[in-house]
Amino acid sequence: MGRKSLYLLIAGVLVAYYIYTPLPDNFEEPWKLIWLNSYLKTFLHLATFVEMLGLNHFMDSLMFFMSFDEVPPTSDENVTVTETTFNNIPVRVYVPKRESEALRRGVFYIHGGGWCLGSAALSNYDLLSRCTADRLDAVVISTNYRLAPKYHFPAQFEDVYNALRWFLRQKVLAKYGVNPERICVSGDSAGGNLAAAVTQQLLHDPDVKTKLKIQSLIYPALQPLVLDSPSYQENSHYPRLYKSLMVRFWSEYFTTDRSLEKAMHSKQHIPMESSHLFKFVNWSSLLPEKFKKEHVYKNPTYGSSEMAKKYPGFLDVRAAPLLADDNNLRGLPLTYIITCQYDVLRDDGLMYVTRLQNAGVQVAHNHVEDGFHGILSTLTFKISNRLLNQYISWLSENL
Repeated sequence: MGRKSLYLLIAGVLVAYYIYTPLPDNFEEPWKLIWLNSYLKTFLHLATFVEMLGLNHFMDSLMFFMSFDEVPPTSDENVTVTETTFNNIPVRVYVPKRESEALRRGVFYIHGGGWCLGSAALSNYDLLSRCTADRLDAVVISTNYRLAPKYHFPAQFEDVYNALRWFLRQKVLAKYGVNPERICVSGDSAGGNLAAAVTQQLLHDPDVKTKLKIQSLIYPALQPLVLDSPSYQENSHYPRLYKSLMVRFWSEYFTTDRSLEKAMHSKQHIPMESSHLFKFVNWSSLLPEKFKKEHVYKNPTYGSSEMAKKYPGFLDVRAAPLLADDNNLRGLPLTYIITCQYDVLRDDGLMYVTRLQNAGVQVAHNHVEDGFHGILSTLTFKISNRLLNQYISWLSENL
């Protein structure tokens, strides 16, 4: 084989590796998803290579790549967009321009990104907030928060909670013309985690008089204890959230020490003394039968107490809302949960649906049979726009 032929073969293998993505038969617009996934693979590998050279942290490199997709707070013919701070937390505010005789609904939105990436300024989040504000005739607050690896739990939770408490003050609601009886907290992925966590916290905060009417959780990450549930096993290599990346996100949320990530991969991060927590995330009793399929639940394995002592955050209900007991779930507002079939986080959402229903909370569950992680923040797909319509329609009817 000549040198040129060898080079062509190597190039062909690399192109095939980056482009080829095994997808289920019912995926709509598969080539669009394959191309999107090839971009994701490229950025992930570049970030890994840069980290291996010791030049930059993996998440910092990804954030650098993502920063090119940020857009300024530009108003349009329908919505006024401004940036300000709520209790020193940067937020982007979207207010419809048309006149309103009554006070408007309020939506407090929390972006995703594994607690490490993203911002309210990303183009897809900006578009989502504009659509919500315009079509729902609502004031949308899209909040930022400090990110790992520079900041770890509970910084992200505290930033979101402090910004939300600020928004819920009567003076602030009056300034933006928001009805205090029609407020929703919403978020996707890690933002769904933070939305669930702050909603739980708010329920028991005596200093906050304004109560939420709705929480909306979009394919939320809700627990780091069980990382081998059926959805993790079935969807570990599907775009746009691989199991390895999700484990890295969870680990980075608490520490830059990679030993926690290794312990999570080997299921050695939960100490025996925390065994009582597994009842809250036991998928064999919490998942509907159709999602269990041929999977067999195995008793959890335990590690030493070292990780939990060094990084207790991953056992904290503020980081893992599924660990809340029933007494702390009762009284939560009407809840809308979106799950996607081809998503490692699918079972987190499904288990929370069951937990909330068992605690007497009213839950509306929208399961997207042909959905994948991140579809609501990837509005170039037909399925994304259908889900956006369902999301806004549900809010319109219930908020």
